[in-house]
Amino acid sequence: MIPFSTAPSEKIDSGGGKCMYAQLDRFRESAPAVAVELPEGVVVWSVTRGDVVRRILTHPDVSRNLRNNVPMYEPGEVPWLSPWVDVESMSTAEGREHQRLRKLIAPALTPKRIDAMRPHLAAIAEKLLDDLASEPADEPVDLHVKFSQQLPTRMICDLFGVPEDLRPEVLRILRIVLNTDNVPEEESSRVFVDIGVAMRTLIDGKRREPGDDLTSYLIAARVDGEAPLSEQELVDMLILLIGGGSQTTVSLIDHTVRELLANPDQLAIVLADPSRWPDAVEESLRLQCPVGHLPMRWAKEDIDLGEGVVIRKYDAIMVSYLAHGRDPDVFPNPLAFDVDRDNKEHIAFGAGPHFCPGARLARLEAAVAVPALFARYPDLALAVAPEDVPPLRSFMANDVASLPILLHHEAAAAA
Repeated sequence: MIPFSTAPSEKIDSGGGKCMYAQLDRFRESAPAVAVELPEGVVVWSVTRGDVVRRILTHPDVSRNLRNNVPMYEPGEVPWLSPWVDVESMSTAEGREHQRLRKLIAPALTPKRIDAMRPHLAAIAEKLLDDLASEPADEPVDLHVKFSQQLPTRMICDLFGVPEDLRPEVLRILRIVLNTDNVPEEESSRVFVDIGVAMRTLIDGKRREPGDDLTSYLIAARVDGEAPLSEQELVDMLILLIGGGSQTTVSLIDHTVRELLANPDQLAIVLADPSRWPDAVEESLRLQCPVGHLPMRWAKEDIDLGEGVVIRKYDAIMVSYLAHGRDPDVFPNPLAFDVDRDNKEHIAFGAGPHFCPGARLARLEAAVAVPALFARYPDLALAVAPEDVPPLRSFMANDVASLPILLHHEAAAAA
């Protein structure tokens, strides 16, 4: 059983988009942390104030490891939570063990190696843009499905050597993991089993035929004085890197395109000066951070946040990276998309020892994909009002369910 010290004030909203943003604002205004109920009766402290978010992310009495810090918990008792907490990866490891895992993956994700991926990324983008040319000029196209979702997932699957016949299953599972809106318990239980089977299938194939890919690298990875990855660590590391390395970047591309189309003055700035594209990416990461809430952290001791809020030992804590970027006490006029914003100190990739090792790759993917899209289709336009773009129904992932666009807006208007 996962214990909790306080009765929840309300249930988390899995509607995504405007529903999620409104609830985060309400939580921020009411207290330093708010007790809320998640699916299957799990209760957590939702942390949404910018200063408290940063405090919790680096607090010495806050842990990411459930099994080592909450003795009453039985692994697997909350099926939808299992892919996030019942794993042995960098996401749950701490201290010496976390350093060991980072050392094993670090040589594969150096700045030099990631920057060398640009030509491959550009080739994927060009192929996807070529495919878009066959779409009807005067009808809406779902850019989320046809482009945003395709580029990061193809790149991460190429990077890890995921064979073509296994890719649909891997991507199906990752989409289910992020959907937190009324997912049946049976499906939640099955998906954790399915993703383990998929990763072991990938590992077995690479053991038989190693290649020039990160899965083969991780199987063989050795660092002097450190133990290699165990079988379970290898499976869980692949889940983390393939999932985290694809789905968050899908959101980043979606939201960057949407915000630029919704703010033509900002689009004009980056089109006039291509060196400003990284500023657009950073502003998208701040305003539309791909991570709504990240489960889960646990209090190792009581933590007094003030205003009568005390997080008790063993309580679960859910930090909202998204809320930090929208806090008016951190970013003045936070809802404005402004590529000229001076403060770029968002936490879309986390903070402290668990800062995302794939941050540079995500930034590179967006910096390649979005400019290429606008260069190929200069008359691109949203097919619906910005506020009518349907959100992904999740409290964890901040993304869209679809992104309807017109590839040739001027031509369609003339017709």
